[in-house]
Amino acid sequence: MRALFALILLATLAVFPAAAQTQADPEAATGWVPKPLATGQRHMIAAAHPAAAEAGRETLRRGGSAADAAIAALLVLNVVEPQSSGIGGGAFALVHSAKGIASFDARETAPGGATPDMFMASDGERMKFLDAVASGRSVGVPGLVRLFQALHARHGKLAWADLFGPAIALAEGFQVGPRLAGLAERYRDRLAQADAATLFLPGGAPIAEGATLRNPGLAATFRMLADRGPEAFYSGALAGEIAAATRRGAVAGTLSAEDLAAYRVIERPAVCMVYRVQFRVCGMGPPSSGATTVGQILGVLDRFKPTDFAPGEPHLWHLFAEASRLAYADRALYLGDSDFVDVPVKGLLDPGYLAGRARLIHGFKAAEGKAAAGEPPWREGALLAPDASPGTPGTTHLSVIDGDGLAIALTASIETAFGSGRMAGGFLLNNQLTDFSFRPTGVDGNPVANAVAPGKRPRSSMSPTIVYRTDTPEQPYILAGSPGGSRIPEYVAGALIAMLDLGTDPAVAAALGHVSHRNRSELALEAGAHPATLAEGLAAIGHKVITNAMASGLHIIRIAPDGTLTGGADPRREGTALAD
Repeated sequence: MRALFALILLATLAVFPAAAQTQADPEAATGWVPKPLATGQRHMIAAAHPAAAEAGRETLRRGGSAADAAIAALLVLNVVEPQSSGIGGGAFALVHSAKGIASFDARETAPGGATPDMFMASDGERMKFLDAVASGRSVGVPGLVRLFQALHARHGKLAWADLFGPAIALAEGFQVGPRLAGLAERYRDRLAQADAATLFLPGGAPIAEGATLRNPGLAATFRMLADRGPEAFYSGALAGEIAAATRRGAVAGTLSAEDLAAYRVIERPAVCMVYRVQFRVCGMGPPSSGATTVGQILGVLDRFKPTDFAPGEPHLWHLFAEASRLAYADRALYLGDSDFVDVPVKGLLDPGYLAGRARLIHGFKAAEGKAAAGEPPWREGALLAPDASPGTPGTTHLSVIDGDGLAIALTASIETAFGSGRMAGGFLLNNQLTDFSFRPTGVDGNPVANAVAPGKRPRSSMSPTIVYRTDTPEQPYILAGSPGGSRIPEYVAGALIAMLDLGTDPAVAAALGHVSHRNRSELALEAGAHPATLAEGLAAIGHKVITNAMASGLHIIRIAPDGTLTGGADPRREGTALAD
C-alpha cells in the first residue's frame, strides 16, 4: 500500500502548481503546494488565519494554556474570518489533559418554539434551502461563548479578560485578505438582502482585498464580554438583541432570551476505535457524525491489507470511496442528537459489523447504485427514515498543544458562509438549524433521526479528532480536523490515512487532493488536484467520476513519541502553523 500511495501522492502533488492557476472558486484552493512545515518543542498552534495563529502563539508565550490560546485564536477568527465562525455559532472540542480525553458539545440548539415542520412551506413542500437560511428559523442558540467559559474554567491560566486583546485590536481595523474578499463577491446577492450588507458590502460593493475592515460593534461586544464575562452574552441587552435579530422579517424565528439563558455545554464521552492495531482514533460522538463516519471509513479499510493494493493503480482510492459510500449510508439513517434518538454508536463501530460491511466491497469493481444502511448490533428504538441533507462549508478548525501537554482539537462553525446573514453585536448569527432534516418523516412514514425538535441539536459533520499511538497512550499523536460541510469526515479520514499508513508529514497530508463518495451516484475528485490517470483508472473500475471544488481547511499537529511537534496547514485556506 505504501508504494501505491506514494505513487499517487507524488503524481497528485506534481499537478498542484497548475491547479493554483486554474482554481477560480475562492471557497476552495488558493494554492496547492504544501506549506512549509512548522516544528517546535514546547507548544504549537495551527489555525485558519495567520493573525489567529499568531494570537494563539503569543498567548502561549505569555504562559497561557492551550485552552487560553484556543479562545484567543477563535476570537481573532471571528474578526478576520467572520464568514466561517464566531460567537454567533457553536463548536465541538476534543481535549486531552493529564486526566485523559474529554469532548465538549457546544453545538447550537433549536429554540423552545421550534416545530418539526418549521422548514416546510405552506404548500407542503420543503422550503428552498437559501430561503430557509435567510429566515429567522435557521438560527440556533449559539454555544461558542459557553464553550470558552467551560474550557477556561477547566484549563485556563491567564485571566479571562486578557484573552480578548488581539481580537479587539483587529476589530478596530484590519486588512481584508483574498478569501474574505472573494467570498463577499461570490455571495454578494445574498448578503445584499441581509443585515451583513452594511459590513461586507460597503457602499453596495463587496469589500475589496487590501481594504481596511472596521467592526466597532464587535469590538464593543468583546470589551463587554471581557469585562462582564460570558453571562453578558446569554442575558441582558445582548441576548435581547440576538433574539430580536431572529424575529424580524416575513419568516421569523422563535428564539428567545429564555432560550439563550438556558443554553448549556454538554461534556460527552469521546468515541474511539482502533486502527491498524497501533493507533487509537478518537472523535466527537452524536450529535456529530464525525467519530462514527471517520471511524467507519477507517474501520472498513482496516480489513484490507497492503497486499490487496496493486502498486501504481487507483485501488486505494477506490476502496476509500467504497468505504465512504457505506459509512454515509449509515450516517444518513442513524445519526442525530443522541439525547433525543437512540444512535447505535457502539454497533456502528463494532469490528464484526465493519468486517461484514467490508465484505460488500469488491476490490476491483465499483458497486452500483446507492448503498443501503446496514443493521449494526445494539440497534434500539423505532425504525428510522434516512436523511441525506447536505452540509455547507462555513466552518473553521484549529489544533493547539501547550508545553504541559494539554492538547485541543476544536472545530467551530456558523454553518453556511456568512451564516444566516443576520447580525447582532457586530457578529454573524448561525444558520445551523438548516442542518436538521427539513422533513420530519421519510417517504415511508418513519421518523427521521435528524428531525427538528425543541432543545435538540442538529446533526453535524464536524470531526475534531485526536489520535493516540497504542504504545504511548498517555500522549496524543495527532490533532486534526477540517471545515468542509458534509465532506468533513472524508477530509479527516483521508489525511489520517496519509499520515498513519504512509507516514507523510502533516503539511503533505493537509495538501493531498480529495476523493469523495457520499453514497450518491458518482465518485467526486477534487478539481485540479489529481492526475488524469487517477480518474481514468477509477472509471475503468466502474466509477462514474466527476470533479468538484472541495473547500477543506485541515489544520494538523503531530506529536512524536519524543515530544517533537510538527504542524501542517491546508494550502486551500490562509492558515498557518506556528510553534516555539
